[in-house]
Amino acid sequence: MRQIVLDTETTGLEISQNHRIIEIGAVELINRKLTGRNFHRYINPERDIDEGAIAVHGISSEFLADKPTFQFIAKELFEFINGSELVIHNAPFDIGFLNHEIAKLHENFGLIETHCGVLDTLALARNLHPGQRNNLDALCKRYRVDNSERELHGALLDAEILADVYLLMSGGQVDMNINTNFGDDRNPSNAKSSPSRISSDRPKLSIIPATRDEKLLHNKRLENLRSLSGKCLWIDLGI
Repeated sequence: MRQIVLDTETTGLEISQNHRIIEIGAVELINRKLTGRNFHRYINPERDIDEGAIAVHGISSEFLADKPTFQFIAKELFEFINGSELVIHNAPFDIGFLNHEIAKLHENFGLIETHCGVLDTLALARNLHPGQRNNLDALCKRYRVDNSERELHGALLDAEILADVYLLMSGGQVDMNINTNFGDDRNPSNAKSSPSRISSDRPKLSIIPATRDEKLLHNKRLENLRSLSGKCLWIDLGI
């Protein structure tokens, strides 16, 4: 399964006022693991940037003056995201801006949704945590993702942080310190812990054997697995 975690920064909030994308950042996940591949471009919007937007992302018109316009990065972007599932926080905002940019092109790329699936992590978070704050900073705090480098919003950094949050939020394992190997060491839960010795004085653990009914259910489950894939290693090993 190929997923692209994506974020954008813009000149302002309203497409109706012809606000434009000025930065796109995206990271690749395959089978829920970061691959190290990413897409990151700054874009000249050919218009002024709202002061409120600059206060959020810190990107100025002067910085973008020598950057390419969207038409010159569109093909490369589509090649990177095509056929994937896009993972975006508040997806309608970013998808709306991407489609707004596409509509200005001479090439008929079609809507983003015709090339990619879309998963909105804000909707997912609201479903998991109704009535709570579910912006990216709040989710980082809830899932213990280190976002200390995030003084200002930035598309690539936010995409990397969102990837960590999404994997934790959708994986169901958030409280135990397990090295999940997301390919990133910002999350303390990903750090390898030092080995510790178990005291020889510790009481022996009780062994609770499975009941006959539990064994039957276990075997039935293994047979179901074998019927789906044609093999089951646990059966082959006699486990």
